[in-house]
Amino acid sequence: MQIFVFPTKREMAKASAAKAAEALREAIARKGHATFVAATGASQFEFLEELTAIPDIDWSKTTMFHLDEYIGLPETHPASFRRYLKERLIDLVHPGTVYLIQGDAPDPVAECQRLNRIIANYEIDVAFVGIGENGHLAFNDPPADFEVEDPYIIVELDEACRRQQLGEGWFASLDEVPRRAISMSVKQIMKSRTIVCTVPDRRKAQAVRDCLTGEVTPLHPASILQRHDRAYIFLDAEAASLLERENDT
Repeated sequence: MQIFVFPTKREMAKASAAKAAEALREAIARKGHATFVAATGASQFEFLEELTAIPDIDWSKTTMFHLDEYIGLPETHPASFRRYLKERLIDLVHPGTVYLIQGDAPDPVAECQRLNRIIANYEIDVAFVGIGENGHLAFNDPPADFEVEDPYIIVELDEACRRQQLGEGWFASLDEVPRRAISMSVKQIMKSRTIVCTVPDRRKAQAVRDCLTGEVTPLHPASILQRHDRAYIFLDAEAASLLERENDT
């Protein structure tokens, strides 16, 4: 794991997008194709803006999965991650193949099984992720399951996670925030060849300190990134404000 800190959110986003583009180009050059996983949420706004503006990525040679989706939420809802990704990534760069989580599928277990069969055929070259206010990785809230082998699983969202979604403006009230989601599992995320983790804002500072400087524990799910040799953590000054830093970028 390597940590990079930037004075502003925009500088952080430019750097993390450059690293993501590098990983995609490297995979395409090495084997003719790149497979990536995309995250959502307010923390990814600037990152995706910068990534989709990079001109020399052959997106037609990519396959996209995404990290998580609420159970029971239609794509028309403002908080739908499928809608988010279509508006901020898919409709702008047109990846060659896209596999989306159908959160409103009638049988969430069968939807997980469908996705698990598909992703078994792919090596993930790069995963774009963030860290939640509660330290979650994807929707793996604490205490996260570090051992489950299935690539996609059904998870219960804790109150801190649901309050974050409310605070970011995706829902009008806490009661509207779904209580369950389909999430990529921690083990599946960790199988990615490269992980690009982008974390802005002071509201993430405590989670950043807990996950990046403390012990690796399911109580701080994103702490598992400490064990990945090619995990690149990009922070703005606000998110890094509780770290004791020696080698800032």
